[in-house]
Amino acid sequence: MLKGKLIHPEILEVLGRAGHGSQILIADGNYPFLTKLGPKARLVNLNVSPGLVNCTQVLESLLTAVPIEAAAVMQYSTEGPYALNRDPEIWDDFRAILKNAGYTMELDRIERHQFYAVAGTPDVALSIATGEQRIFANLLLTIGVVMP
Repeated sequence: MLKGKLIHPEILEVLGRAGHGSQILIADGNYPFLTKLGPKARLVNLNVSPGLVNCTQVLESLLTAVPIEAAAVMQYSTEGPYALNRDPEIWDDFRAILKNAGYTMELDRIERHQFYAVAGTPDVALSIATGEQRIFANLLLTIGVVMP
């Protein structure tokens, strides 16, 4: 029986095989996993129903298992039907969770189509589909180093 905060066997298996520089995608319920999945990424579906499991819950669990050296978000649109005039509120949640875990890095912003390209590279070891309903809630984490 596992005692840690992260107990999902498939996620733990992938994290155990990933290393420094490997990436983890946590994505919202609108993310096109079928057409944008990286060639080496393992897809884990945690999208049980709308709102379950959400991106912040996944982030909190992952931070107990691996060190993070960088975090990037999908830049929101400023024009069109899904335009925003400020950062999505979930970004504040991401920042707070990272800060609470001891991280001080800024969230890098990647333009939407470029984000899809980066999240579809061989560097992505794990893609996690969530039931997150908030838009632009996609987060790409880069695994850091465990120091001796």
